[in-house]
Amino acid sequence: MKTRAPLLLGEPLPVELMNTIWADRDGVYDSLAEPGGTEAWLRAVATRVDLTAGDGPADLLAEDTEHLARPLARLRDALRVLAAEVTGDPRPTASPTAEFDAAVATVNEAAGAVPRWSVLAWVAGASPTRLTRSGGPTAAAVISAIAEEAIAVFAHGDRLRLRACLAPGCVRYFVKDHPRREWCSPACGNRVRAARHYQRHRHSPV
Repeated sequence: MKTRAPLLLGEPLPVELMNTIWADRDGVYDSLAEPGGTEAWLRAVATRVDLTAGDGPADLLAEDTEHLARPLARLRDALRVLAAEVTGDPRPTASPTAEFDAAVATVNEAAGAVPRWSVLAWVAGASPTRLTRSGGPTAAAVISAIAEEAIAVFAHGDRLRLRACLAPGCVRYFVKDHPRREWCSPACGNRVRAARHYQRHRHSPV
């Protein structure tokens, strides 16, 4: 099973979650609302979460994720509200969570839904490492970890690099990781350049 959500390699996980709302020339899609979409997305990102719980990604079973579709989508919608606030997003892509204060509360609730703690892993003769343990089902712990990462993004300087992709028809967000980066993906950049080329030449004499 694969998720149709465009996983933008290198984006923070909260941004990846925001981008489970995406669009193409035929319309806007919600990958989490598709059959099996929540499980597929969680499986796709599980190895990127700083978390050790249960059996890890293999523990993300359908029976664990089915009831988490709504909480994950609610967190996603809240993050999009916060992202729209930070970026001054002019696009008509408002999420169902309309109130800013409610969005903040949703993120905080998700972050605190499952207990998480650090443990020291250290075998004699090897280098020590820090692991994050969690109680509760693995899938719920992953959602909590993503909410925790979102708090870190919005509470620190990373939020100042967050951008709404203003390519025609796009509804995604991205972190501006290069001074010249203006779009979420090369495909969006190509679409903008093609549109500009068309506008320049549409009135040119044949």
